[in-house]
Amino acid sequence: MGVRKEDDTSAKIMAPKEQRRAPQCLEVRGAHTAPQRGDSLLLEKNYMENLQKLLPRLKKWLMPSEGGYLEAEGIEKTWRIKQEAIAREVDILSRKNQYDIVLPELGPYTMDFTSSGRYMAVAGRKGHLAIIDMKSMGLIKEFQVRETVRDVVFLHNEQFFAAAQKKYPYIYNRDGTELHCLKEHGAIMKLQFLTNHFLLASVNKFGQLHYQDVTTGQMVGNYRTGHGRSDVMQVNPFNGVVALGHSNGSLSMWKPTSSAPLIKMLCHHGPVSALAFHSNGHLMATAGMDRKIKLWDLRKFKVLQTITGHAKTLDFSQKGLLAASTGSFVQILGDFSGSQNYSCYMNHSIVKGYQVRKVLFRPYEDVLGIGHSMGWSSILIPGSGEPNFDSWVANPFETSKQRREKEVRSLLDKLPPETVILDPRKIGTMRPMRKKEKPSKQEREAEMDAAVADAKNSITRKKKTKGRNKPSKRSKKVQEAVERAKRPFLEEESSQKKKQKISEQSELPKSLQRFVRKTA
Repeated sequence: MGVRKEDDTSAKIMAPKEQRRAPQCLEVRGAHTAPQRGDSLLLEKNYMENLQKLLPRLKKWLMPSEGGYLEAEGIEKTWRIKQEAIAREVDILSRKNQYDIVLPELGPYTMDFTSSGRYMAVAGRKGHLAIIDMKSMGLIKEFQVRETVRDVVFLHNEQFFAAAQKKYPYIYNRDGTELHCLKEHGAIMKLQFLTNHFLLASVNKFGQLHYQDVTTGQMVGNYRTGHGRSDVMQVNPFNGVVALGHSNGSLSMWKPTSSAPLIKMLCHHGPVSALAFHSNGHLMATAGMDRKIKLWDLRKFKVLQTITGHAKTLDFSQKGLLAASTGSFVQILGDFSGSQNYSCYMNHSIVKGYQVRKVLFRPYEDVLGIGHSMGWSSILIPGSGEPNFDSWVANPFETSKQRREKEVRSLLDKLPPETVILDPRKIGTMRPMRKKEKPSKQEREAEMDAAVADAKNSITRKKKTKGRNKPSKRSKKVQEAVERAKRPFLEEESSQKKKQKISEQSELPKSLQRFVRKTA
């Protein structure tokens, strides 16, 4: 057994001597010669070839850290490795991410991380709210609201968070000051935040779905799902669609501008107990009371894999690991073959009697947070987090000035609610060409009359000898020309009538189509 660790030393990042000089991205031969035909195509071809050669080197320089993973030796299995064995192999900083906080009088606990993974908000069922800096492991603020708290979620950054309390959801700032009481939402069961749209989505105990814009305070949508009480809710990070799991085993997907669901699908033969989306947006995991965990391909709405087991909470990591938990047992499933066939990767059992309420992977770290009935815990899951972060997207080390600039930029780039659709790649594409409108009856008659007049005028009269220029022959030629001009219009009209008859017959049920009068 071994644990592969990230190596941030500069010795392995340095390039060889022959590669330290600036790479030549484009090779141009004969720069002083006059441009000739085909030079642009040759330059483009050379550029693409050089770019393909440089990609591996650029990845090595721009993404120096590699993700860790568990590697079993011999007959050893990765799911038999305990957290104590991992703690003995990792460095001191990683070992600090392995801890247990026991608060038995305030649980069960739920949690949420910021997009960078630096800050964590925890909420106890008995009213305990706290914000923790995961970098320094310091407590920023904690307070007691003295009423039931069902869920907590960060807004666009760590300065604001929302808590679903007994009667209404409340918005607090980092210092614990109450800013807003959202009475329109009612008694909330679950909360989710759409980062790109600045929308706070909630579902209450009566099955009503609400969308509220946190920048203007406007209520964007208020819809009745029609499936009763629901406490399973998740946002697809790919397109911003909200998915709800219902007690009849079905799942519905919603957008803020539609009172009807985009998708209704039957997932289980019992109530849906948990739901999670992969970061790519194409893979979804659902768990039901029928003791089955299903993986779905959302591009085809097809089941990829069915795993036997029960889960009350699910979560995908940035690298695609799936955490499932029920009771006091946590199981990590992984797909290392790339065939979307998940198998057991790691197991973890907390103290017997503790009931897990939520599992959540910490972004950009190999850490899994577990909220349970006696507090919350943190364990190490090698290979779960993305080792390289983009400072323009999520920077764990951002300063207050960078945070303010990012907040202004995100407000300027805020997307309207209408952009929440199943396939966001359609936004910005050209509309398909409209079909030509069918001309009216009068327009068709006018075109036919014009064609007949042209046919009559096209006949030229020749001066012939006596007996060869009879009026009957002239009228016969004119009649033939008129028939030729009318023929395409008459054929088009007859084909339209046939199509209309076929469509009328197809509208009838098959059992009645045999009674339709058939004409020769």
